[in-house]
Amino acid sequence: MQNLDFSFLNIRFLDIVDILMVAFIIYYIYNLIRGTIAVNIVSGFIIIYLVYLVVKQAQMRLLTEILGGFVSIGFLAIVIVFQQEIRRFLLLIGKNAFIQKNKVWLTFFFKRKVEEQTNLVYIEPIIEACKNMQKTRTGALIILAKYFDEQYYQNSGEAIDAHISRRLLEAIFQKHSPLHDGAVVISDGKIKVASCILPLTDNEKLPAQFGLRHRAGIGISEMSDAVAIIVSEETGEIACVKQGHVKMNVNLEDLERFLNKAF
Repeated sequence: MQNLDFSFLNIRFLDIVDILMVAFIIYYIYNLIRGTIAVNIVSGFIIIYLVYLVVKQAQMRLLTEILGGFVSIGFLAIVIVFQQEIRRFLLLIGKNAFIQKNKVWLTFFFKRKVEEQTNLVYIEPIIEACKNMQKTRTGALIILAKYFDEQYYQNSGEAIDAHISRRLLEAIFQKHSPLHDGAVVISDGKIKVASCILPLTDNEKLPAQFGLRHRAGIGISEMSDAVAIIVSEETGEIACVKQGHVKMNVNLEDLERFLNKAF
């Protein structure tokens, strides 16, 4: 009787690590494109590749040549079509890999003291401003960015570089203010930019009631590590956005927890 070859079952520990890393990358990429039009494009690529395998096995020469030419340049086509998603993926990896050393050591040794100072100086003015704008139904879009990227922010807005203040935030978003259109960007404990124009999300599954503020907040959170706070001008509801996911009708306690995590 012929001996069966089970050499393919000799799995090393590094093979398991390799599989887990590939699975993690696929899951991470899926989270980046989930809910966007990119999912439909990926589905199209997969369908074309599967059809190519079928016609190749069936020895259908003409279709094999046509689809084979497409598959051979598939990687280049993916880079061109998904350049925005690839840039977002690399941006998140690069910015999350390098943490500011001084803040890490300061937080490690004096964590409680730093948190108390952050709550007092940064978070309270934002909460109070959102509370007052909610009452008056003043539309607002506040972006909290760990890293200030001039490509998204400064080039399209008015530079301010001021300490976070409740009165300043309310004055910026006051309906007759020349800076009320657009977003306010907060980074490094300061209001960096006002009246900032942000890229809108490509997500086609958003509710119809989401206006430009919601779509801009979602868009910038999809392509960067920033989070957004939105006050609706129509309803006065507060919404929080992180990594493209929106939490609607946020109360002040939830807003405080959201800001604590953001800072």
